[in-house]
Formats: sequence, structure tokens, C-alpha cells
Amino acid sequence: MNATMTAFGLVLAPILPLLLLLFWCVPALRPRVEVLTPWAAVPAVLLVLFGETGMRVELSWLLFGSALAMDTLTRVFLAFTALLWLGAGLYSQGMLVNDERAGSFRLAWLATMAGNFTLLLAVDVVTFYVGFALMTFAAYGLIIHSRDPEALFAGRVYLIMAILGEGLIIAGLLLAASRTAAPLAAMLADIPAAVMDAPYRDLIIACFFLGFGVKAGVPLVHMWLPLAHPAAPTPASAVLSGAMIKAGLFGWMATLPFGLVALPQWGLGVITTGFVAAFGGALIGVHQRKAKTVLAYSSISQMGLITAGIGAGLYQPALWPALAPALALYAFHHGLAKGALFLGVGVANQAAAHWRFGLWLALALPGLSLAGPMVSGAVAKVSLKIVLEAGIATPTWWRYLPLLLSLAAIGTTTLIARYLWLLSQSEPRAKISGIQWLGWGLLLAVSVVGLILLPWVPTISGIPPDPIYLPDLIWPVLVGLVLAVCASRFLRSWPVPEGDLIIVFPMAARGVWNFLQYVLLKVTHFFIWRRQIRHQRKSVEADTRLERSDVEYLLRRNAALVFALLLAVGLIASILNP
Repeated sequence: MNATMTAFGLVLAPILPLLLLLFWCVPALRPRVEVLTPWAAVPAVLLVLFGETGMRVELSWLLFGSALAMDTLTRVFLAFTALLWLGAGLYSQGMLVNDERAGSFRLAWLATMAGNFTLLLAVDVVTFYVGFALMTFAAYGLIIHSRDPEALFAGRVYLIMAILGEGLIIAGLLLAASRTAAPLAAMLADIPAAVMDAPYRDLIIACFFLGFGVKAGVPLVHMWLPLAHPAAPTPASAVLSGAMIKAGLFGWMATLPFGLVALPQWGLGVITTGFVAAFGGALIGVHQRKAKTVLAYSSISQMGLITAGIGAGLYQPALWPALAPALALYAFHHGLAKGALFLGVGVANQAAAHWRFGLWLALALPGLSLAGPMVSGAVAKVSLKIVLEAGIATPTWWRYLPLLLSLAAIGTTTLIARYLWLLSQSEPRAKISGIQWLGWGLLLAVSVVGLILLPWVPTISGIPPDPIYLPDLIWPVLVGLVLAVCASRFLRSWPVPEGDLIIVFPMAARGVWNFLQYVLLKVTHFFIWRRQIRHQRKSVEADTRLERSDVEYLLRRNAALVFALLLAVGLIASILNP
């Protein structure tokens, strides 16, 4: 593909889904849009396979002057993202037959896809954030597709977390962009250096880490994942876990000051957070009773390992040139394997009985890839270990990081065993169509041999990795299998609800809400009493008492305005701070 075709592909990849969305508004074109929707990711796939790295397209007429480009890192992320959208889109085509809400699903699907591709190809801050926000809020329509109480509750939690994350991201981008040479047209590549030199650097890093961490499943802001994945349709779950949560990783890699400054406190905190997610996700996930929920906690666990790698990059800047490709490779491997496993839930539930055992064995392949022994998983895990072992002048605890990666693989193995066991217990409900087989088969194939077929994906360990690492890849799987067998025979699953900590937040919010009402009620009574004394008025107590219901009404009516004003004042004060 020459430069002209690459430039055309850069524009067409994010624009085609939006064009199909607009064509849907014309009733006469809807049948064609229905046929083309699953194939909307094809331009992105072709761009990855044949496009030229380093090409840039300027769109000076759009927003404040947008630009799109594809470098080596973007190419890796776009590769598994586009393949996921293509495979899951093909699967959705068969799923939506006779679905009365097929139209709304396709609209949300196209908008989410367009936002996902846009944020990956964006060069400037404005285009990046527009793409991220479009992906975030359009995905709400995918989560609530069924409109049942479970889906609506999951959508509500997702929306709360999404708004929290978006607020933190835009705050961080505004604060960082104000330190660049062109605050209104800041380039994404200038953000890390601006963060490094900012007087409120820690505040910006906190905004980026937590804001993008909502997507990446960071502990305490992860609750939407195990709720949204089982509630959403199967192809939506595949792109939510395989592609969209990697947008959080991409946001970290694009905005945090990696390789520029050593941040040991941040590094230690992020590494700790990552391993808490890795082991906590595995511990909670093995007690779940739905296959898709188990996979959701598996995603939290795997993203925890990636988060630990992010912390290592903050701790040791010298590692970043080698660590960035290793993390991108890990995201590539995890995204495709998790997409194949999620689509496998739908395939296993709908396939005929005589296909079940063969499907079970086929799904074990991406499962083993996540645990380590298969090609892509082995290369990803060994690459990450090699980088961590190369740390220079590290503290004593650093030498245990590779061991913790191996121990986390035990948890991954038990989660995959739990997932496969739950699938074996389910009863087939309907026959699966050919296009659904095609979508699942595509993701299954690329999850196993994708690294071989895409030789430009950066690998540190080589394909296959050095045999010296083989014992480190096998023993965690064997231990995990033994634990899974023992647990299935002698242990009962704990009644841990989906979303785990989500049950604590309503109680805490209710307590805070009642406290605010009580304080406001007392303050109002005080001022009413003062006013009565000043004017020497006596009246019946019932005439001046403000009831608790009235206070609640006032809070509900003005809470959003008060919060918005406080947020605006805080942002303005931070920007004006010299």
C-alpha cells in the first residue's frame, strides 16, 4: 500500500462506521447498512496489514485542526482492535436475526467502533478525547441492549463510572495541555513532557491513572466490568473486554511521562495496585457462577499484570523503550484470546451436543494462551519477564516481580478451568449460524497464530521464546490445574456477587446522603431561628420548620449545579496557578 492509499485508509478506518451510522437514518438504505455493518472494520484491518508506518494525515478543517497517524505502537493496538471488531461483528450478524432491537444495537456498535478507531489513530488531544468519549458513551447502548433489569443496572453503574473517568481524563488533559506551546491545539505526543514539567504533576498523573483506569479495571473503579460483561450481548462483551479496556492502557502509554522522569513513589503504588488486581480478580473470579462473569474477573486479573508493568515503567524510566513493546504485545495477546473466549460462550451455548467436546478443547487453546504455554501467551509473558529482569539498581523487592507474574498465572489457570467447567454444565439452546462460526473461528485462529502471521508485532523474546523459560511457563499451569481439581471436589464457591464492592457503595452513599440532609436541616433551622429573633416574630413551630423531605428535594434539585460549579472553580484555579 503506497502513501496515498495509506492516507486514505487512515481517514476511512474511523469515518466508515460513522458514514454507515448516517446512512442508517435513510430508511431506503437500512438493508444495505445491515449487510455492511459487520464489515465496517475491514478498512482498519487492511490499514494494519498493508499501511505504511509513520504516515500522517492533516485535517485542518476539523475541530481545531485534527491529524491522524499510525506509528508502530498504534499499529499493534489497531491490529487486535480491528480484528476483534471484525470477528465480533460477524458473530453479531447472526445473533441479531429476528432481534427487535437490532437497529439500536447496530447504531451503538458503529458509534463505539468509530470512537475506538479514532482514539487510536488521533495525533492531537482534541481528536483523541472526542474518540475516547464517543467510544465510552456509545458503549452504554451495547450494555443495555436487552433492557432487562440486570442490563439496566449494569448500564447505570457503567455510566456512573464512565462519567467519573471522563471527568478525570478531561481535567488531566486540560491541565497538561495548558503547559504546552499550543494549549488549544495540543499534540498528544507533547502531553508526557508537559506532565513532567507541570508544577501540579502528581495531580495530573492521578487524573490520568484513575481516569483511564476506569476502562482498565483498576481496583475500586473496576465494578462495572463484572456487571457489564454478563449483561451485554456476547459480541459486545468480546469488544468490551478485548478492545475497549485496552483503550485505558493506550491512554496511559500516550499521556504519562514514561522514560522522562523517575517516579518511584508512583511506580511502587501502581505496581502494588496491579498485583492486587491480578490476585484479587482471580480470587473473586473462581467463585462466580456465570462463564462471562468469570472472564470479566479474568480480564481484571490480566489487566492487573499490565498495570504492574506500567508501574515498572514509572519506577525505572530506562526500562520504557523495551517495556512499551512488551506491554503492547501483552495487550495484543490478551485482547484476541479474550475475544475468542467470550464468543466461545455463545458458540458453546448454541452449538449442537455432538460439537460440545470439540468446542471445549478448541476453547482451551486461547485459555492456555492466557495462562502461558501457547505461542502468543508464552512470547508475551516471557517478554515482560525479560524486561523486568533487566532492571538496574533496583531495590530488593524488585527481584520478586517475575515470580509474582508466575504466581498470577496460577490464578489465570484456575479461572480458565472454572470457565470451561461452567460451559460444560450449560445446556445448548439453539443452533448457531454459519456467520457466527466464521466470526468465532477468525478470533480463535488469530489468538493462536496471530504473532506468526503478523511478523511486525514487536517481540523481545523471539518466536518461540528461549526453551530456558519453558519450566516457568508450565509449572504455574500444572499447579493451577491441581488447585482447580481439588477446589471442584472439596470446596464450595463463596456467594460473592457480581461487582463485589458495588454492594458497599449504595450503603455508603445512603449514609452520606442522610448526613447531608441532617446537616442542612440543622443549619436551616438555625438561620430560621435567628431570623425569628431578629424580627421578634413568634409563629407556630410547624409554620417555620423545614421538613426533611423538603431538604431532600433541594439537594436533588441543586446537587448537579453545585458539583459542576465546584469542579469548574477547581479547574480554573489549577490552570491559573503559576
